[in-house]
Amino acid sequence: MAASPQPKLDTAAAQTRQALIEAGGAVFAEVGFHNATVREICRRAGANVAAVNYHFGDKDALYREVLAYYQTRALQKFPLDLGVRLGAPAPERLRAFVRSFLLRIFDHGSDAWHGKLISREMIDPTNALDAIVVERIRPQAQHLGVIVHELLGGQADEETVRLCSLSVVSQCLFYHHCQPVVCRLFPEQNFSSEQVETLADHITRFSLAAIKATATRRSRPRKSR
Repeated sequence: MAASPQPKLDTAAAQTRQALIEAGGAVFAEVGFHNATVREICRRAGANVAAVNYHFGDKDALYREVLAYYQTRALQKFPLDLGVRLGAPAPERLRAFVRSFLLRIFDHGSDAWHGKLISREMIDPTNALDAIVVERIRPQAQHLGVIVHELLGGQADEETVRLCSLSVVSQCLFYHHCQPVVCRLFPEQNFSSEQVETLADHITRFSLAAIKATATRRSRPRKSR
């Protein structure tokens, strides 16, 4: 009996689907969701213009798949704890979180579209943002919140934990979003792997000092008026 050609067809379909995701990552990162065209994505993928509808349904579904794919790859490459043990001191876990965050958004790998995709989503949100927050960002926020709560002390209130956590993340995002200005002000700043390590150390030290000061201020009794 002749071998069925179906596995070969399935492999070809899987390859086309993957090519569309990778081409979509490049195009969406370069021009954003709204300016990206299915035709250009299919051209780069070497696929028929109808391939996006066949494999994903429409451009919106492809975009959601692209975001999920590159976010998953980024976290697989740079997990939140970067291998630091669960019971490690909170300052060590905070540095791992900051370093992981920076490595993900400054990854210069050939398929590292994660940073640009998320940056564009923050500036010009799409319908995919709700799912991103629920599935990807909220778990990361909760991970950081546990660390910050421990650094502040067991009686830290939710608002203080939230504000301190956002301040940690905002430092990382500043360097990414303002990279064109920072590099023009300080040409020696090129965000190489070595500089990212230095930046991770700085943001961690700065954050630890600020969180400690916040905890100290909260522990002081309020003066009566």
